[in-house]
Amino acid sequence: MKVYIETYGCQMNEYDSRVMASILTNSGHGMTQDLGTADVVMVNTCSVRDRAEARVLGRLRHLRGLMQKEAVLGIAGCVAQRLGERLLREVPGLSFVVGTEQYWRLPDIIESASAGRIAVAVDAGTGESYDDRPRADEASLCEFVSVMRGCNNYCSYCIVPYVRGRERSRPTSSIVDEVANLVTLGASEVTLIGQNVNSFSDEGRGFADLLGAVAGVEGLRRIRFATSHPKDLSSEVIDAVGSIDKVCEHIHLPVQSGSTEVLEAMNRSYTREEYVTLAQRIREGVPGVALTTDIIVGFPGETDAQFRETVSLMKQIRFDSAFMFHYSVREGTRAAEFTDDVPKDVKIARLQTIIGLQQQVTSEVNAALVGSSAEVLVEEPSQKNKELLFGRSRTGKVVVFPGDAGLAGHIVNVKIASASAWTLHGVNPVLS
Repeated sequence: MKVYIETYGCQMNEYDSRVMASILTNSGHGMTQDLGTADVVMVNTCSVRDRAEARVLGRLRHLRGLMQKEAVLGIAGCVAQRLGERLLREVPGLSFVVGTEQYWRLPDIIESASAGRIAVAVDAGTGESYDDRPRADEASLCEFVSVMRGCNNYCSYCIVPYVRGRERSRPTSSIVDEVANLVTLGASEVTLIGQNVNSFSDEGRGFADLLGAVAGVEGLRRIRFATSHPKDLSSEVIDAVGSIDKVCEHIHLPVQSGSTEVLEAMNRSYTREEYVTLAQRIREGVPGVALTTDIIVGFPGETDAQFRETVSLMKQIRFDSAFMFHYSVREGTRAAEFTDDVPKDVKIARLQTIIGLQQQVTSEVNAALVGSSAEVLVEEPSQKNKELLFGRSRTGKVVVFPGDAGLAGHIVNVKIASASAWTLHGVNPVLS
């Protein structure tokens, strides 16, 4: 049977779709990107935010009308894990529901669904890490590799621990083997991903040790990682970023709020002062590092004064970029029991304020790079202008520049001639 997978959400969801495709291909199914020819249509989902969940449910209902009449429709991932059998009532025509720890059962589930038997598989607590799944048979230039699954932090606003379970790390040898296989298939850069990579643990070896082990893979050019929790980012990891040449100088370090009181309500396990000290330690240990973050405004109980603390923190740290959101209630989290007392219009106004501030800071940070040289891994021609090439610097910044399409896949040094809030414009590419 031909299987079509549509993916929503984070890097982990993209990786999980690869895991599912690998499992299905190994069991004799074929993958297709043509919805009209698919025998099985599956949506892999994210439930981190209510809006994302609603979008997925709407998409499922829409897909039912687009796919072949005899094809079966299924849902996998975080929304499947959270809502389970409820989805059968909310989405007419849904044939199967597969949670985050049941992907190994997909071949049997699809067979049952195709025979007209509705299946729901959302059992949790199996500790599945999928580290022994079939090896990939193709790779892109830049790949993601999961090093762990789940989360132990239980931030009060976050649904992740409830839909992905407790932390479990993959064996170092399995991760290194996967990276080596991807490199043989053409990958030059890997991003090591997990809900909190800094808590990786394998028989006494931590994340800094893992970075060193992955850096030993012959032919690999670059290593990135995400995401880091401030409470677990050790000096050893900072030193590894600063000393291992293959590890890029970029750390994504979600702060969420600049108010210690709000951070406590969020159950973030650090104070504003501790975060500032950590940021200083990173910049001392990794010269030229790009520091990016996540911020939530309008959390229950957030006062005007506490919001201004977030603004002042942003001005103090001067993040290279940020993902910014206003708070929305997630059913099943601790914060769902709090009184959501910040009016919607206030949330939106606060969000607009920090977006404007971050755009200004990002523009200034990028403008300071004009005249400097950047090492860029060339990915492909720019989608907006095919006469330009697109790539990313070691610090994760988008760089576009004129050059021959044959440079794709190579690392070049370019001079930064101009900059905007989100893009660096380079000239004179020279092979590194």
